[in-house]
Order: sequence, then C-alpha cells, then structure tokens
Amino acid sequence: MTKLLMVCMGNICRSPMAQAVAQKMAVEAGLAKQLHFDSAGTHAHHAGERPDPRAETTLSSRGYDAKRIRSRKIVLQDFERFDLILAMDSSNLTDLRRICPPPHLNKVRLFLDFADGITETEVPDPYYGNLAGFDRVLDLCEAGAGGLVKRWGSPNYTL
Repeated sequence: MTKLLMVCMGNICRSPMAQAVAQKMAVEAGLAKQLHFDSAGTHAHHAGERPDPRAETTLSSRGYDAKRIRSRKIVLQDFERFDLILAMDSSNLTDLRRICPPPHLNKVRLFLDFADGITETEVPDPYYGNLAGFDRVLDLCEAGAGGLVKRWGSPNYTL
C-alpha cells in the first residue's frame, strides 16, 4: 500500500479537503486498497479539531465526507511512514524540508505537481476568506487528487 500525506499549516482547511477528495477518488477508481491518505499541519494550533465548518460545507456540497478527519501536527515519524508528503504551498514545503530527515527529502513535494490542466502551483489558504475561496480550494484539490489517482491507476507509474 502506498501512503500519502497532505500537509497545510493548520490541517483544518486545505489538507483535510485534499485528503477527503483523494480518498473518495481512490475508492471510485478501485484503488482504495492500494492508496492510503492522511493529512497533517506544520503547526499545532488546531490539534484534535475537525475541519473548518466552511471546508466541511464545501466538501459536502460535492459529495465528499471529512467528518472523521481530525487536525494533527506532522511528526518526524511521518517522514518515514509515508511514501509521499504533499505540501499545499511553498511555505509549507519549506517548513517540511526544514524538518525532514535528509534520507526522506525526496518524498516531499507540492500537491499540485500532480494536477493536470492547471497553471497554479499552490493551493491558497482560504481561512480568512469566504466560501468562494473554499470552492476554489476544492477545485484545486480535485485537480491534484485526480492527477494522483490517475497516475496510480496507470500500470507503469512509480514514485
């Protein structure tokens, strides 16, 4: 099983949204037994909390479920346990690379590196905005997760 970790700052908006989308897409593609998704934050401000209510509302409006997801801070063991650690933006990518043990640096990438057909490289933080920002984040999460699942469903894909 390949284990993928989505990471943003507080783990209540972007990364749980990406996790929920990727999980559902993997199930729909018949890859649920091959792919495991989780999420974490680079900061522990919201540890133990559910996703932001706006994130849950936006996810629910498109048929995704994040009710079981709880915020947590990334820990050093995550770099060993996960095969791929995907940052939502360059700031979180920098934070991850700073704390990542050198043997695992090759696992740390931007989430949208896997998105097809978009020009954005970062998923913007919608926390201080309105529901439209969460809709845009969900669009980007669908693009990134769709690219991930598509690649894993391809017979010749490797990390």
